[in-house]
Amino acid sequence: MGSHRRPKSPSRARVTVLTATAAAAVALTSQAAHADPQMSKADAKAKVDQLYEEAEQATEKYNGAKEQHDKLQKEVNDLQDKVARGQDELNKLRDSLGLMATAQYRTGSVDPTLQLLLSSDPDTFLEKASTLDQLTAKQADTLRVIAAKQRTLKQQREEASSKLADLEATRKAREERKDEVQSKLADAQKVLDGFSEKDRAEITGADKNSDSGSGKSNGKSGGGSSGSVNIPAGSGRGGAALSAAQTQLGKPYEYGATGMSTWDCSGLTQWAYGQAGVSLPRTSQEQADYGTKIYDQSQLQIGDLVIFYGDQHHVGLYAGNGQVLHAPRTGANVRYEAMSNMPFQFGVRVG
Repeated sequence: MGSHRRPKSPSRARVTVLTATAAAAVALTSQAAHADPQMSKADAKAKVDQLYEEAEQATEKYNGAKEQHDKLQKEVNDLQDKVARGQDELNKLRDSLGLMATAQYRTGSVDPTLQLLLSSDPDTFLEKASTLDQLTAKQADTLRVIAAKQRTLKQQREEASSKLADLEATRKAREERKDEVQSKLADAQKVLDGFSEKDRAEITGADKNSDSGSGKSNGKSGGGSSGSVNIPAGSGRGGAALSAAQTQLGKPYEYGATGMSTWDCSGLTQWAYGQAGVSLPRTSQEQADYGTKIYDQSQLQIGDLVIFYGDQHHVGLYAGNGQVLHAPRTGANVRYEAMSNMPFQFGVRVG
């Protein structure tokens, strides 16, 4: 009879080794299946440039939404102040009707005539001429003023309510644009995280930032300040604006920033022209419509606004010799740059 002995079980140590080996093989297979090949610096630069451009587009939308929100907030505050003052004036007018009327109004036991007069619609009373005979001329005049005040207050409250709804809509739009900017910047950072600090600086153009602190370029082509020429002096408001902007060379770009430690593109140009006595609007698109458009680059003058990209989401100041002084984008500082590095649309001569 054959033996029915059970096969010998593998040792516990052998099982452990086999299990660990299998797990490692699964892990390696999983990593191979999900890992992306190392992106080249050229591909990373193209991707980061695209994300930064999209972030700047969203930044200008954010600036516009913030500007509208701030404007509406001021209008709401002004209306609410008017309503408060109007209500105070109305209360004083009601008190002027006399102690008896005031006492009756406050206790709720108002005489039918006075109840009608002090209602939310005293115009109804004014239509009943016979009732006016029961009042003094002074009381009648006061009631007419009260009626007018109440109409005004009603209109102001309705307007304030409408603007509050608009204010909430602009707040949501502003937050959406802010989220969009931050998402684009986070995606760009993920790309950059796969590279060394030196490579990241080369990809973002931050290695050009050291070239931007002077009115003279370093002669490097395609960089932060192309062309080996001096920046010519300007005159008038444009020259004054460029001179102001030159004091900000080397300061970092930050979306939505209006100085003094950081800037975005339109924040810098708005501030620079402010130093020249000109109040520019906040966004690059609004600034693009502020003055006389100049489509021939050879006709540009020092300090003219220079608008880039089809949707006009970037602006700088013409610095002469084919260069622009601007706040470029995240990761870069305020600097000179060749206009040929960006798609020129037109210049704007600020009057």
